[in-house]
Amino acid sequence: MIEMKTIENTEQELVEDFAGVEDMFDKFGYLIDLGKNLKTLDEALKTDNCMIKGCQAHVWLHSELKDGKIIFLADANADYAKGLVAMMIHVLSGHTPDEIINAPLNFIERIGFKSMLSMKRAGGLESMIKQMKLDAMVYKAKA
Repeated sequence: MIEMKTIENTEQELVEDFAGVEDMFDKFGYLIDLGKNLKTLDEALKTDNCMIKGCQAHVWLHSELKDGKIIFLADANADYAKGLVAMMIHVLSGHTPDEIINAPLNFIERIGFKSMLSMKRAGGLESMIKQMKLDAMVYKAKA
């Protein structure tokens, strides 16, 4: 039987991955590397409608519902923002609206991002999370 990966499993893996990186600058480097692995977002989806409000950088987030699970796609014009959105996609994409809505996402604090990020970057991350959860609420309401 194939075990489905939960949001909590993915969060724990990220916490462990980042725990192996002690230096703050190296953690940012690891985050930027996550962004480099993000699938390219089609230029047609880089619209004002898909842009996340509240981010210092330009971040575009697109979502679609496939077989009851939300798939997120994104891009950003800044490496750190691309890394943050890639991290959130890694955690939330491929899960049901209910799983996304109910995810506490406390891994961000456990990694140490709350203290590492400037207020503007932390606000941008919060905006990404809010948009992803809002998308999940919209899909749930339509179901």
